[in-house]
Amino acid sequence: MSRADDLPHLPPSPQTPSRRLLLKGAAAAGALTAVSALPGVAQAAPAKAAPYMNPLVQQRADPHINRHTDGSYYFTATAPEYDRIILRRSRTLNGLTTAAESVIWRAHATGDMGAHIWAPELHRIGGKWYIYFAAAPAEDVWKIRIWVLENSHPDPFKGTWVERGQVRTAWETFSLDATTFTHRGTRYLCWAQHEPGLDNNTGLFLSEMANPWTLKGPQIRLSTPEYDWECVGFKVNEGPYALKRNGRIFLTYSASATDHHYCVGMLTVDADADLMNPASWSKSPTPVFTSNDTTQQYGPGHNCFTVAEDGRSDVLVYHARQYKEIVGDPLNDPNRHTRIQKLGWNPDGTPDFGIPVADATAAAVKESA
Repeated sequence: MSRADDLPHLPPSPQTPSRRLLLKGAAAAGALTAVSALPGVAQAAPAKAAPYMNPLVQQRADPHINRHTDGSYYFTATAPEYDRIILRRSRTLNGLTTAAESVIWRAHATGDMGAHIWAPELHRIGGKWYIYFAAAPAEDVWKIRIWVLENSHPDPFKGTWVERGQVRTAWETFSLDATTFTHRGTRYLCWAQHEPGLDNNTGLFLSEMANPWTLKGPQIRLSTPEYDWECVGFKVNEGPYALKRNGRIFLTYSASATDHHYCVGMLTVDADADLMNPASWSKSPTPVFTSNDTTQQYGPGHNCFTVAEDGRSDVLVYHARQYKEIVGDPLNDPNRHTRIQKLGWNPDGTPDFGIPVADATAAAVKESA
């Protein structure tokens, strides 16, 4: 994403078994190897906590925070019941914790958009508000696809949210986690999808857009799970988000199962390169953001970026749990909490994610301010 306002999860197909079945099978086989034990992935030393209250919003996963030109932060995320889309608004990031929450759309009782309402993102495009989210039919809950809502009112808490329909990709397969960004006058959609014929759950894809709910095509594959840390429990690349800085576009994404193995990877492309040429993109061989035993934060992922109140400092937004052990399917555990912290920068101009900071109470935040 940029500082401009409009920038900045399996078994739907016969080839793709359900996350629940895969996770149980992997656990039974003892296949869930800790990310921290992988070569080149070390536990970092504790870092000083950022002056933010964490968790920022409890039981809200896949968070998205949009700082609009009106100076307000708009927050949306996955609710653990997977049945609605919510919004919060605040003049400050910490204020989102206690901001009133409104339900702006609910899942259908039957038919399309009736189940698994996941990972909404709120974007302002061409003077209108759009929400991209994943949903499945009430009668076929793993047939998950990407859908779009539109609101022409200046205030997204008002007006009418119109269902613009499904984003049609090259295949009718499991697809989710759409994000959008512009670069040099062209709008792109990036998302996760199962590609027929590949032995994975989801890879990452990119396409130019004809309008906010229609792809112009063609679509290209940016990444597929290939490293060990991308394939723990599930072979997953999902939750992409773009950050434009220092002559490059950094595209983060999440990998592996949604327990403590969940982590963040990153793709990079030069701002002058052809974004629609897969060869233009390079992939980090190690994750850039992982669980940390010292700060007791586990499964950090599905991130986005925003800016601090000063309008300059970059802020990392993500979800994580405060414990490692989970009973049953991680998707049924509601305690993925929204968290934020300052994003650093390395001398070479690449982002320095650090480690997921420890919890910080309101009193501690006030004392450090």
